[in-house]
Parts: sequence; structure tokens; C-alpha cells
Amino acid sequence: MTTASICTIGDEILIGQIVDTNSAMISRELGKAGVRVSEMLSVGDDGREISRVIEEGLRKNDIVIVTGGLGPTKDDITKSVLYRLSGSTGYVTDDRQLEIIHDLLTSRGLDVLETNRRQAEVPDRCSVIPNRLGTAPVMVMRFPEEKYGHTATVYSLPGVPFEAAGAMKDIISDIRSAYSLSEIHHKTIMTYGIAESALSEKIAGWESALPSYVRLAYLPDPLKGVTLRLSVYGASDDAETVFSTETEKLKKILGDAVYAENETTLQQVVGELLRKKGMTISTAESCTGGLVASLLTSVPGASDYFLGSVVSYAYSVKENVLGVSPDIIGGYGAVSPECAAAMADGVRRLTGSDFAVSTTGNAGPAASENKDVGLVWVGISSEYGTQTMDFHFHNDRIRNRERFAASALDAVRKFILHQ
Repeated sequence: MTTASICTIGDEILIGQIVDTNSAMISRELGKAGVRVSEMLSVGDDGREISRVIEEGLRKNDIVIVTGGLGPTKDDITKSVLYRLSGSTGYVTDDRQLEIIHDLLTSRGLDVLETNRRQAEVPDRCSVIPNRLGTAPVMVMRFPEEKYGHTATVYSLPGVPFEAAGAMKDIISDIRSAYSLSEIHHKTIMTYGIAESALSEKIAGWESALPSYVRLAYLPDPLKGVTLRLSVYGASDDAETVFSTETEKLKKILGDAVYAENETTLQQVVGELLRKKGMTISTAESCTGGLVASLLTSVPGASDYFLGSVVSYAYSVKENVLGVSPDIIGGYGAVSPECAAAMADGVRRLTGSDFAVSTTGNAGPAASENKDVGLVWVGISSEYGTQTMDFHFHNDRIRNRERFAASALDAVRKFILHQ
């Protein structure tokens, strides 16, 4: 199978000044084409280190894709590194890129400087894919089998994300013309409510029995749960059959912890369930501060089923708006099943929704009402009655709030499914 290494260049990435989005984008596009990415690396603006990483990548992979280090400034040194690696003896001007540079700058009312013209100069042993969105061209350098033990190619892209993304179509086309590509098949299974470590133990037998050509990855996320991704690399006529069979086995083990068989979110799944039933929902939130409502309304078309929310952070709002009895807060505290139930009933009564979900807890960092940090009570109110459940997490305030909100959505999902 054709493999690739991705290398991003720039001190600004290593010091955290900018986030490397190029690697993820390039990896997705390569995967769609049937190229397996074996590694992603970032290096600073150091010529020797750039050279070392590229050469190591070429020894291990068929393709190395480099982004960054191609601008007009002195710290953009990728071109000189590739000049040396390719054994070039001089630079030549690519007229197509020079014309693009001229058109881009003059259309903005800018002068075409000598530094801009030099960006169209490339090592004489490389070919060029014009960059229609910027001034630095994509340089392509091909190495014969005797150099690294196999034919190998370097693609050097500009680091500006929209320029790199714009060049990928042409790069994929070039890769297809140079390499025989195999298909890569993926299957995504979304789970919630089981921690990654516990999940791995629960499905250990199933995982061990997977066919040898199927690979499994665990992808945890506080708002999505643990995504399981099955992958088959290389041509496989029965990949979909294998995925279907293995997914059914997994669902028997995990039950309703599996909430989708495609890349999606809890809020999308809850929205689809409500829409199918023609029902509505509202939220009453304390510790999550409106995050549950925000997630629900992040889905296009949420107005079909979402009616409104009350963020009742203060006791007075719980009592005066939602109608929570002072006796409940005085006797049990705001972080209690009694308060969660009363909040859910109150917002359902206010909005007239079919379902209502409430959250009341302690996200931290300090304990309050003698309740542990990371404790949340979720209430769900409907014509079928009112239920409460508690969840316990051990993260920082931001992560706790995310897990609180996701747990509330998952509780709603299961409640609707079981009616």
C-alpha cells in the first residue's frame, strides 16, 4: 500500500503560536485517495532538521508532503533544503506561477517586488504544480529507486491553510498518475457512557477476534464519547460485509451505549429522535450554563423541536422562575435529585415542551454544599414521569461542564428510546 509522511515546518507551530490544521486536512484527503499516512511531524525553521526529517520520511514512505517555509521572508528555507536534496544545479523561473503572482498582487493594488518574483523560482530538478491561490508554487521532486530503495516523491506546499487545501486536488491527481493506489475502508461506531479504559476491557474479546486485516482505533472526546473506528487498508471486496458483521457483534456487547454507526454527535441523534416522534424539548441548566441548549441548537433545523431554556444559576431563579420550592433547596441543596427533578418539571411547565432536561451540579474547582466536585444530577421530565440520575467526573471545570452536558443529552437519548 502507498504510504505517506506529512511534515509541517515553522517555529510558530512548535511554540504554539498557531495550530497545525494542514496535517489533518492533508491526511483526510490522502486517506480518501487510498494513501495511508504513517506519520505526522512538525519541525522548526532549521535547515538541517528539515533535511533530516524529509530524508527519513522518504526512506520509510513513498511520499512526503511538506507544508510551510515557502514565503518571501528569510525564515522560509524549505526551497533551499529541497534544492540540496534533489541535487539541483540552479534555479529556473516557472512562468505560470510568475503570472499568477503578478495577477494576484496587481489585483490588490500592490507592486510586484523582486522578493515576490523570486517565489516563482524553483530548483531545476523539480516540477511545479501552480498555486492559483497564492504566490508560492507547489514543488514536486521525484527520486529514483536507487536513492531510497524505492521510488519516492516530495510535494512541498505553502503553509497558508486555504492555499494548501486548494492545491490538494492537483496533488492527488499527480499521486494517482504516479502510484497504484488501493482503497481504504473505514467504519465509525459512536459510543457514550463507558470510559475508554473500561470500554477496551469490555470489548477485549471482540477486538481480539477481529480479522487480521481489520484495525481498530479508539477516539475519545468529552462531548462525543468514545468513537470506535474500524479500518481496512488495501483492496477488500468484503469490507462492508465485515463491518456490518462486526458492528452487530459489538452492539450485542454494548447495547444502547452505541448511539450511531456513522460520524455524528449526541445532539444530532437526539434531534433526529425528537423529529421522528414529532416531540419538543426544553432545558433548565445550572452548572452547564446553557451548554446543553447550545449543543442542541447547534444542529440546523433545531427549531423543529427545541423550544427554549432557562439558565437558573442562582437559587432565586430556580425558585422564582422554575418554581423550585425553597424547602427543596434548603433541605436537600441545589445539587440534588430533588432539585434536578423540580427544575425539569418547571421548565417543561413554562415552555409546554414534551420533554425537559435539567442539570445541577458542581463543576469545580471548589466543593460547594458539601457536594463533591464533578458531581452532576440530571433530571428528565415528560408525560411519562420524571426521572433523575447522577454522574461523577474528575476533570477540570471546563471538561466537567462538557461531560455534564453530554451526559444530559445521552440521558435524554436513552429516555426517548425506552419509551
